[in-house]
Amino acid sequence: MELSQYTGMCSCGKCHHTDVEDILIGADVLEKVPSLVEKQKASKVFLLQDIYTQKAVQDRVTSLLTEHGIPYSEYTYKGTVVPDEYHVGKAMLHFDPSCDLIAVVGSGTLNDIGKIMASISGKPYIIIATAPSMDGFASASSSMIRDNLKVSISSVCPCVVVCDIDILKEAPLRMIQSGIGDIFAKYISICEWRISHVINGEYYCPKIADLIHTSLKSCAKHAEGLMQRDPKAIQAVTEGLVYAGIAMQLAGVSRPASGMEHYFSHIWDMRSVEFGTPHDFHGIQCAVATAACIDIYEQIKQLTPDEKVAKAYVQSFDPMRWQKDLKDFLGQSAVSMIELETKEKKYDVTKHAVRFEKIRSNWSEILQIIDQEIPSREEYRKLMQTIGLSGDYTKLGHSCLETRKTFIYSKDIRDKYIGSRLLWDLGRLEEVANSVF
Repeated sequence: MELSQYTGMCSCGKCHHTDVEDILIGADVLEKVPSLVEKQKASKVFLLQDIYTQKAVQDRVTSLLTEHGIPYSEYTYKGTVVPDEYHVGKAMLHFDPSCDLIAVVGSGTLNDIGKIMASISGKPYIIIATAPSMDGFASASSSMIRDNLKVSISSVCPCVVVCDIDILKEAPLRMIQSGIGDIFAKYISICEWRISHVINGEYYCPKIADLIHTSLKSCAKHAEGLMQRDPKAIQAVTEGLVYAGIAMQLAGVSRPASGMEHYFSHIWDMRSVEFGTPHDFHGIQCAVATAACIDIYEQIKQLTPDEKVAKAYVQSFDPMRWQKDLKDFLGQSAVSMIELETKEKKYDVTKHAVRFEKIRSNWSEILQIIDQEIPSREEYRKLMQTIGLSGDYTKLGHSCLETRKTFIYSKDIRDKYIGSRLLWDLGRLEEVANSVF
């Protein structure tokens, strides 16, 4: 895919740009790392990895740098790496300031930490992927836990993305499933981006949405091959993940790649940190949450905006009760979400009235968007079965009651208009929550 067709001045009114200079996805591309380092005119490389990703590449990166006479310093995490302040701090404390390029061997958390390091140090950054597990390879943000709250932190985009299919196809199957699960989540994210454009006038770019649509179609087409680790299927998913990250940078927001389903995953992660409840790979959680979100949108399609119902619901909303319930469910991380509401004021009666009128006057268009973007319950569950996953959230260790509350509080995670916010505006949030969960 030629990225040039997506960059430059666009009919959406924005000039799209990406800082990614080189994307290498294919067989034996790991061998090109030294030439990519030289292209960046780096005199010394700081290499970040963990013991698992080091093993995945068979320590080949350090061997290649040595063979080509490229100096480097390295830090290897010895245990499980968590995307939090502690592990970012460990990496920064081991950073060699004489290095003028940061290279990470890994995916997910290591990639997020590497991007933050590059942002703090001002050094260019290369990601050498070891698993097709998530869509953040080429994005300019990092998904982190800060003060117990899962947040998206602005960082930097890598200048080079290296994805050697021979390495990626050997990744643990759960990580491969996570990758395509993160792609399947885009059914919801694009739908909600378009809905927010209609209701709130939020910026939307059809061209960027088309980039996501292309990735979705390719991944769905190759889903069956993933279970056999077919190189073509692995490449299709990897390309989809990389281009999803590119889409976020082109748009300047995370809208093209995350919506309500991501907030289910974020809440499960936050509760795991706070209370020790179960959590899984981000993409697995997103895939399962997408199944729940499809059920929610099926319910939304059966509704008709009713001003009396909406007004009565909003007027009965108790902010103090909301704060208490939120703290009970999420603990310390609820504090940041409550602070967000003091700035955002999404529960303001006047603001709600404006949104409701937009919803009512554009309801037929909203329903059309849902029909265009979201697959049927049967179609999606068939896709999930193809990749060996279930849409049953209880199999991830989450009860109906916990998942019901996760859905209700998904509206409070970020300043982003999603399905749970639409239902709050309609005055039908608990009604649909009780029906689905």
